[in-house]
Amino acid sequence: MAAYLDSSLALFLAGVALVVVLRFRRGASGLPYPPGPKGWPIIGNLLDVPTSYPWLAYKEWSKRYGPIVHVKVLGQSIIILNDAKAVSDLLEARSANYSSREMGVMISLLGLEWDPGFMPYGPKWRKHRRLIQQYFNPEPAKGYQSLQLKKAHHLLQHLRRDPANFLHAVDFIVGSSIIELVYGHVVKDASDPYLEIVQKGTDALNEGLVPGKFLVEFLPFLRHVPAWFPGAHFKRKAAQWQADSKAMVEVPFNATKGAFDRGLAISSVVTQMLEQLRHDSDIRDEELAVIRGSAGVMYGAGAETTYITIQVFFLTMVLYPEVQKKAQAELEAVVGPSRLPEFSDRDALPYVNAIVMECMRWMPVIPLGVPHASISNDVYDGYHIPKGSVVIGNSWAILHDSKDYPEPEVFKPERFLKDGRLDPDVKDPSTAAFGFGRRICPGRFFADATLYINMACILHVFDIKPSLDEWGHPVLPEMKTASGFFAPPLPFKCDIAARSSSAEQLIEELQ
Repeated sequence: MAAYLDSSLALFLAGVALVVVLRFRRGASGLPYPPGPKGWPIIGNLLDVPTSYPWLAYKEWSKRYGPIVHVKVLGQSIIILNDAKAVSDLLEARSANYSSREMGVMISLLGLEWDPGFMPYGPKWRKHRRLIQQYFNPEPAKGYQSLQLKKAHHLLQHLRRDPANFLHAVDFIVGSSIIELVYGHVVKDASDPYLEIVQKGTDALNEGLVPGKFLVEFLPFLRHVPAWFPGAHFKRKAAQWQADSKAMVEVPFNATKGAFDRGLAISSVVTQMLEQLRHDSDIRDEELAVIRGSAGVMYGAGAETTYITIQVFFLTMVLYPEVQKKAQAELEAVVGPSRLPEFSDRDALPYVNAIVMECMRWMPVIPLGVPHASISNDVYDGYHIPKGSVVIGNSWAILHDSKDYPEPEVFKPERFLKDGRLDPDVKDPSTAAFGFGRRICPGRFFADATLYINMACILHVFDIKPSLDEWGHPVLPEMKTASGFFAPPLPFKCDIAARSSSAEQLIEELQ
């Protein structure tokens, strides 16, 4: 009898285990989840989720499991899309279901509820989106070209005076241009507190928003553990993260709003928003919050992403001198030695445009993008995708897919050209570098124009070469990025010098 009971219990436990396994591998619809690494009971794939260079790990997974990969961590499904087709089929064609965000605990710990980039899909997000698009669609973005050109000229002057600190110069110019555009605040030097505010805010983003980095993402109750508790290092940083995030959205806005109320504000995107609101209705807190959050994301995200892409540009010019020479030859033929490039030259500079595109492709700023979330259950390619899944478009994998970009590890602007023109048959990297579907970055046109005018002006007057060691040998920088939400190149040095006496003269004549 005892033996019978033991065998019955064993069969029962085996049956329970089988049900658990089947439920882990199959969704509520009875269809399987997309393939992925086998998980453990209860914790699922908690130990599999990479926290360092996850975009590289996910691309490797795709070689084994296919372009769409599923992991489940403590009950939370995560779907990683590693090719353009899967992204197009889900995040583009089915954008109504995949345009939300998972407002996870890290968003709260970082104090980012104000940021429309992380808001769930719905009326509140749409209000922010409409407002930003009103000022950053292609036509209104053209109105900012005079400021972009002025700041590009300022960068040339900084690079001539202090070429060794080129990264600081780029950071200063990019940050100051967006601050002036959005808030009307003129930044005079690198000690301006607005620059420090945005840097601290983006540092918090970079550290806190790598998917899977903190266990509290999957076990939200851990946010309540004391800061001294083992593994609660996120808690020790949370207060500072929130303070930095709050300062980034509130300090510049409150200053501009105060000046606007007193009739002393310099014209800016924020003052135009406030003026329109004043004409439309009484200014209410809800509308002010939309303006404040919209301005904050323009300021924070725009500065960091543009700065990193220009870093990539300097890195590639050092590593690929033949690319630099081709671009300079094109600029000499089109622009000539007596003036600097302008926006009106852009259509006649396909190779320079191809460099802009290749910089975005070769080393994307946000390699995993901002994760989407599924609103409802879905079926794709015979697989079940449950409601509430975190859906990651692996931008790095898409932009390094050899089917679309042969020899993807090589920096090769020529891939975008055919018969001396940009080739429309080659996939534009901006379709992945700026996000997907309804959540694509609304500031992409402004960012693209900023990249073009700065790269064109720099190439026209400067040679960018490797720095030399104590024996006079060139020191080539490492082709590697940091690992975080943003992925800038690791710090590097280079030598920057005017190309000729006429180039030197052009810089000297700038006001």
